[in-house]
Amino acid sequence: MALVPLPTPMTGPPNGPVVVVGQQFCAPYAVDLTIAKKTFSMKDSLFSVTDVNGNVLLQVKDVVLKIRDRCVLLDAAGFPLLTMQQKILSAHRRWQVFRGESTDKKDALFSVKKSRLLQFTTELNVKMACNKGKHVCDFKIRGTHFERACTIYLGKSNCIIAQMSRKHTVSSVLLGKDTFNVKVSPHVDFAFIASLIIILDEINKERNGED
Repeated sequence: MALVPLPTPMTGPPNGPVVVVGQQFCAPYAVDLTIAKKTFSMKDSLFSVTDVNGNVLLQVKDVVLKIRDRCVLLDAAGFPLLTMQQKILSAHRRWQVFRGESTDKKDALFSVKKSRLLQFTTELNVKMACNKGKHVCDFKIRGTHFERACTIYLGKSNCIIAQMSRKHTVSSVLLGKDTFNVKVSPHVDFAFIASLIIILDEINKERNGED
């Protein structure tokens, strides 16, 4: 299958930088990322995030648990940035994200969950831990038909902060590697965006009965 082209131009956030993981992951220009998923990997990283020159910026490693899914986002040097953990018995497929390797409530950064129980295309609400509003999300992720692409918006606005297009070919299946091309808007935390794409993939995997 051919890669679905990403829409242009990108629209930047109107109210300043979007910083969640760290200011060092924000650039004053649009950032192109490649997120490679190693489908059959058992010992190596589950995902690697590279720039246009192939330099590794981030990687994701699995934490083996019997009771829930958990994975850790690392920087290029192997320093843990985020821990992503699925909430037990969550009808909305809720994931909670914490700073570093912690899963303590005081280190919670944000959560991701399906906006509705029944969905034909994926729509996820992202809510920061400091947001106490019951029905107000800080970011929204909308997938396309067959989940080959998605767009990430600032809140419930039309302001696009990142877009993803999935490359799914026969060779990628045979090699056990899925690839996501991601364009991140200027002044938007690309480590945060990478974590959202990874959680989106996990939720879609669960929905398709692949876990």
